[in-house]
Amino acid sequence: MEKILAAMMIILACTALAIAGGAKKGGMKMKISSPAFTDSQSIPDRYTCNGNNISPPLRFENIPARAKSLALIVDDPDAPAGTWTHWIVWNMSPRTRELAENAAPREAIVGKNDFYHNSYGGPCPPSGTHRYFFRLYALDAVLQTAGHATRAELEKALQPHIIETAELMGTYQKK
Repeated sequence: MEKILAAMMIILACTALAIAGGAKKGGMKMKISSPAFTDSQSIPDRYTCNGNNISPPLRFENIPARAKSLALIVDDPDAPAGTWTHWIVWNMSPRTRELAENAAPREAIVGKNDFYHNSYGGPCPPSGTHRYFFRLYALDAVLQTAGHATRAELEKALQPHIIETAELMGTYQKK
């Protein structure tokens, strides 16, 4: 009888662990989305060089509880000269759940993009359809990186502090 009871306790414990692990993996993964476009769909002209060239609204979900800050990198890996950085933002509060259109949180730092501006630079491909990745990073630290930092400097600073990442991809082709 004791062996049966012990076996049942082990089965229950394993089941509880499996359920808890599945909830973390399946339903609690960090997410980035936009009300302006869905993943793998076209980015509206408004957020490109053919429109107002402003950043789209973004939403963040399931930020890990131990995150101390958030970072965002927006790039185009299909650019003719290699990956082109459109926007880098870091030291956003982990309580940030959305970025309004054409805005970054006041406490955040906006670094230098490949247009040589400390701002968002919208999609503007010379030809064809390009992919634009919006990558959100949950970090276990507030970065001590200066506002004039480039993407390479930001990536070096954030690498040892990444807890979790999320990605939203949009496409764009000039009309």
